[in-house]
Amino acid sequence: VMVIADLPKDEQERHALFEHVSLIAGLQLTDLDLLLTEFASTPTEPIPVVSHLPYDRAIHLAIETKTMPGFFLQTSSLRQYPVPTLSLSHVLGYVGKLSVDELDQLAEQNYRPIDSIGKNGIEKSAERQLRGTAGERIIEVDARGRELSVVSKTDPIPGQDVHLTIDAGFQSFIETRTEELFFKTHTSRASIVALNPKTGEIYALVSLPAYDNNDFAKGIDAETFQQLLSDKDKPLFPRAVAGEFPSGSTLKPFIAYAALAERLITEHTSFISTGGLRIGDWFFPDWKAGGHGVTDVTKAIAESVNTFFYIIGGGYESFTGLGVEKLSMYAKKFGFGSTTGIDIAGEADGFLPTKAWKEETKNERWYVGDTYHLAIGQGDFLTTPLQMASATGIIANNGIRNQPHLIQSDTILPGESIEGLDVTALNIVQNGMRQTVLSGSARSLQVLPFATAAKTGTAQSPGSERYLSWFTGFAPFDDPEIALAIIVEEGGESTEAAVPLARDILSWWFVSRPTE
Repeated sequence: VMVIADLPKDEQERHALFEHVSLIAGLQLTDLDLLLTEFASTPTEPIPVVSHLPYDRAIHLAIETKTMPGFFLQTSSLRQYPVPTLSLSHVLGYVGKLSVDELDQLAEQNYRPIDSIGKNGIEKSAERQLRGTAGERIIEVDARGRELSVVSKTDPIPGQDVHLTIDAGFQSFIETRTEELFFKTHTSRASIVALNPKTGEIYALVSLPAYDNNDFAKGIDAETFQQLLSDKDKPLFPRAVAGEFPSGSTLKPFIAYAALAERLITEHTSFISTGGLRIGDWFFPDWKAGGHGVTDVTKAIAESVNTFFYIIGGGYESFTGLGVEKLSMYAKKFGFGSTTGIDIAGEADGFLPTKAWKEETKNERWYVGDTYHLAIGQGDFLTTPLQMASATGIIANNGIRNQPHLIQSDTILPGESIEGLDVTALNIVQNGMRQTVLSGSARSLQVLPFATAAKTGTAQSPGSERYLSWFTGFAPFDDPEIALAIIVEEGGESTEAAVPLARDILSWWFVSRPTE
């Protein structure tokens, strides 16, 4: 049901008309009054009064509107998302009616109150491509708004098709497998990003739990919306691109690269891990009781030896470490602390702590212990799953960064080398990640019929007693096609959740994926 401001001027006649329309359309009279007040700034534009009328009401109104000045029926379209997986809702987004603010902002672009607009996801970022151009029909009407003749007509121009890089079967498998993992581990939140490091194409972008974007496209009811808002797991939150988490040990390959590139260490430099380091009254532990013994950089990555990274990050005794400034500088080279530029809205930029930030926000100076925590991906450092996948893709692609994206394009932009790329340092890091699978914390990936490189991690999330379970890696090792980042919130050790999930995901892509 539409209304245009060609309404009776007499107040009693107008009130009677509104009562009559409200009764037939199933509206509250106050809702109709508020609607017309809200859109008073666009008196010449048709305003949608109610959508999705039941058939019996529509037939009744089709007859009645002939004697109801200002009101008329119009057939409209409804966006439907026949997708196999709810997690695609975060990718696709949904369309909805324009708010008054949106209408004011977009008035010059010929948007009208009746139009729909992309609210988030691809629907929002590709709005201009998808929308097309509205047609126009100028008609002559009589004093009661009834059509007499068509003066002119301009046909509409359809919008462009948009093709995504997402593999729907892959996305669906990951969602199903992750929900099975939830049942086994008593968890309920996870993020998975799989991309091609050579092109930046994103094959899967999974945020769980998710929601059904069809609910929004057809006009979500207040009860359903409130249930989504009050859900403690925040199903509306696109955690794969907007969730910010401590990385735990998945940051260590990047710290190793920094120390190698700065010539603080070589691949043969070794330190002895005896279980941790003591600085004054503070003890910074290894995860393994008694330590890991003599450790070089390859072993440090493979076995995730904290002591090694404490030393190269913050220094110890006569060895001078990188320090917080250089740790941050190298982290930025791989994209941490800033958005990746993915082609959907809402991406978070993570967080790189600095001395100045701590002094300003916490009124405390920066201690060597803060540097130690940063060097192992703890403390105040935060990253998104998308950032981690993108950064891992840089390692996989020999230091070349490609823009992560979801919309396919005929034009493939060339990748860019990270600033000051040290190929030798990067090769050592790649071998360390390969060794993680051969002898380290991701040995269960040896069952895969192709060579894989990886880094696992566990991180303590504020306010939670259970660890974040992390995995990042790439495959095949010699010619990477996939860079993968996984986080299972409150999943415990990486071997309990993230690594088994990574094994199944990689197996599907390289072994079980249907061939065209």
